[in-house]
Amino acid sequence: MQLHLAVVLLCATAGLFAIAGAEDPYRFFDWNVTFGDIYPLGVHQTGILINGQFPGPDIHSVTNDNLIINVHNSLNEPFLISWSGIQQRRNSYEDGVYGTTCPIPPGKNFTYILQVKDQIGSFFYFSSLAFHKAAGGFGGIRILSRPRIPVPFPDPAGDYTVLIGDWYKSNHTNLKARLDRGKKLPFPDGILINGRGPGGASFNVEQGKTYRLRISNVGLQNSLNFRIQNHRLTLVEVEGTHTLQTTYSSIDLHLGQSCSVLFKADQPAKDYYIAVSTRFTSRVLTSTAILRYSNSAGPVSGPPPGGPTIQIDWSLNQARSIRTNLTASGPRPNPQGSYHYGLINTTRTIRLANSAGQVNGKQRYAVNSVSFVPADTPLKLADYFKIGGVFRVGSISDNPYGGKIYLDTSVMQADYRAFIEIVFQNNENIVQSWHLDGYSFFVVGMDGGQWTTASRRGYNLRDAVSRCTTQVYPKSWTAIYVALDNVGIWNLRSEFWARQYLGQQFYLRVYTTSTSLRDEYPIPKNALLCGRASGRHTRPL
Repeated sequence: MQLHLAVVLLCATAGLFAIAGAEDPYRFFDWNVTFGDIYPLGVHQTGILINGQFPGPDIHSVTNDNLIINVHNSLNEPFLISWSGIQQRRNSYEDGVYGTTCPIPPGKNFTYILQVKDQIGSFFYFSSLAFHKAAGGFGGIRILSRPRIPVPFPDPAGDYTVLIGDWYKSNHTNLKARLDRGKKLPFPDGILINGRGPGGASFNVEQGKTYRLRISNVGLQNSLNFRIQNHRLTLVEVEGTHTLQTTYSSIDLHLGQSCSVLFKADQPAKDYYIAVSTRFTSRVLTSTAILRYSNSAGPVSGPPPGGPTIQIDWSLNQARSIRTNLTASGPRPNPQGSYHYGLINTTRTIRLANSAGQVNGKQRYAVNSVSFVPADTPLKLADYFKIGGVFRVGSISDNPYGGKIYLDTSVMQADYRAFIEIVFQNNENIVQSWHLDGYSFFVVGMDGGQWTTASRRGYNLRDAVSRCTTQVYPKSWTAIYVALDNVGIWNLRSEFWARQYLGQQFYLRVYTTSTSLRDEYPIPKNALLCGRASGRHTRPL
């Protein structure tokens, strides 16, 4: 193992020295991915374990670290990991979704070479292929600030990862087979907190001290509300942005979203419920964990604390209150407010409408009427090797036209360094959650009804939060601004995982004619090649 890691270090250092610089540290991870027995809701299931763990191990890093993650696929099927929120600057080859990266074959390994360039905050990784996300293979990612960069709150006494998500008792293979037959999935069976069902997880605290929780909704279908009995939560960070420090009794996390809260263990010494429940559902699922004071005088008592259920206005008002702390430093020492996004003119408006319907008698989901189907070759490899017939730029329009759903490998082109507006229009009766790989974006507005150009008058052009995943409420819209400063092919997808699997996604090709390393890195030397890229060569060693 030591020899193997030494070889990886040598190759990685040689390949990245000119890119990352000798001052940026390396962190090495060696992961073995296996199927294993899990019982999160009291029944036997086949889960995906990483080094025997469900959920997988946390990744701890510091701004600009190089992460060398050697993944051994010991499953009997192909596997990929994607890194939600890690921007993969100039390097979409490492993004770990099928549009950019070949799957790791059974019995083989692949070494991801990532850099958390100019990032801080709380994120997660997940299994991105074949509905594996419903079996596990996910874990937390934290990126700490460099030592000399000020953080707008004192170091907490403890820093916990909290992965919450709805869950099915059925194995992922059964869920995938149901979707492949063109059927919808049923309502989930429960909620997991760090891979455990009700009462299974616990967090230890000492009276009088303040703690940080990094919470991610890694679920499949539902927005969730998080709260702690008799304790208040102060929001301090959302997906890499330090926020105004607003205090809430509970907080909504929509699918794929992450945030950090601080709370003070300032109550009488006993055990308290941590409660997580579904939002906007007629049947409310609730799960609990235990907050345990070190000098606890007794177990939890009474019912778990109640939270909001179907109230959309409550959630919308909370979302609008989440704003950037303009005076705090981000990954660099300059204040987050030094980038005046509201003074930049947008050069393009893209309107995206989600829809559901039938194609050839099977359930599908679409963006601007196009339901995405994967190609036989990752799009990024087809682009690099100039392989024709894999995808067609412009196969999805900038605006919804209201036609019937049809199937295509949808790719939209955008110009490198453009500053664009994207409007998500949700005409359906459920909350949508959208994620863009490779970027953070400013959530400048959200409201009910149809978006029009007059909606811009209500935009927040001063301190909108910058994040990578945003919700769109039922019969509503959300608008974002994006500076397209990261060349590559990037997945824009629904985080409602069955909808993503059945077509509610596409790829944004951020393009430049430049071949400079300042704009995009070359294909990794160790890149796996598959489909029509098989047999080609990456770069000389």
